[in-house]
Amino acid sequence: MIAMSVRLPRPARQLLAARTVISVGQGAMGVDFALYARALHWSPGFLGAVVGTGILFGGVLTGAVGPLSDRFGRKPFLLAYLAAVSAVAGLATFSANTVVVAGAAVVAGFGRGAVGVPGLFGAVQQAWLSDQIAGPGLSRALARNAAMGFFATAVGTFLGGLPHLWRGALPGALGYRPLFALAAITTFVSLALLAVVPESRYMTPMQSGLADADSVQAAENRLLVRVAGINALNGVGIGLAGPLLSWWLAERFGAGPGQIGPAIGLVLSAAGCASLVAARLATRYGLVRVVLGMRAAGLALMVAMPFAPSFGWAIGAYAARTVLNRGTAGQRQAIVLNAVRGHRRGLAASVSAVSTQLPRAIGPWVAGLMFGAGWFAAPFLLAATFQGAYLALYRRVFGDVDRKLSRRPAIFMD
Repeated sequence: MIAMSVRLPRPARQLLAARTVISVGQGAMGVDFALYARALHWSPGFLGAVVGTGILFGGVLTGAVGPLSDRFGRKPFLLAYLAAVSAVAGLATFSANTVVVAGAAVVAGFGRGAVGVPGLFGAVQQAWLSDQIAGPGLSRALARNAAMGFFATAVGTFLGGLPHLWRGALPGALGYRPLFALAAITTFVSLALLAVVPESRYMTPMQSGLADADSVQAAENRLLVRVAGINALNGVGIGLAGPLLSWWLAERFGAGPGQIGPAIGLVLSAAGCASLVAARLATRYGLVRVVLGMRAAGLALMVAMPFAPSFGWAIGAYAARTVLNRGTAGQRQAIVLNAVRGHRRGLAASVSAVSTQLPRAIGPWVAGLMFGAGWFAAPFLLAATFQGAYLALYRRVFGDVDRKLSRRPAIFMD
């Protein structure tokens, strides 16, 4: 086995750097967009509709661009999209007009929670990273990618607490405007970093003993259909429990950005550590076992969270759940990308992302309506139902992945 300390090739390190930088601004907006909308007196139903539309937009865009990136390269699509995100975030810095703010949220994916990356960035960047690495090494690289994203998002969420400090000089909704500028700047810097990454690509060779290419592709397609089906369940659950968390904490416990931002920042820092630990555990126990074990424990905490008697207890339950759930991000990505040949990884990453994002778009709208009706526990319990079904099917779909991956060498391309 190759240790976690193996040095990634330079293009992979550059991709991780771009992911890290953009996640800072996205982390700040993940905490504060819902609070900004609340300060602008948006209803929870309207906020949920805007966030859901943004998730839908990102999913459709990812579905279109991912397969195209297999053919035409990852770089041009990412640069064009990041230019658009930086532009709309800049516009929202100077205007509180509902159309401007809502449009920026849709294009840039603001309000989706502490996700760390906008729209199509995640799927295309993961596919680009996987072009450099094959075999078990991909799991460790993606775990590192996820961890860096979590750490940077955590920094952003800490910065999301700044409106509390300058509330005297920038009162009310005005205090959130500088964070749009932060998102615009970090996105532009990420764009600049990606602009110098070479488009060199690694294609996984066909393994000896396999049937002809058509039968291999048919098998890959069948697996991707199953991936889409189970991810849809997970996506609905994420959409119900994640994007409006800041709104729920503010409404339920009277918490503001000074409490919510640092608390979520600590949670995401722990999730970054958990991602690296999970990569080591997966090396020893297998990817699927680690995913199932950690996600099952996180599911129990999701059920408990809405009944927390105080902000501290609620954040504690959220922290443990997030560490367990998000700590498996790199492993889940590796399972899907290792399931197909190298020249189809853009498609695989897109299927995985879109099948999560499109159903996820429903969640904020439903949660907003439930919160508006005073049903503060219902979205979390409904989310737990969907994610429980997801786990029940996950082992059935991916049960033999660990055995197959154990026979592949880890390859790092420089």
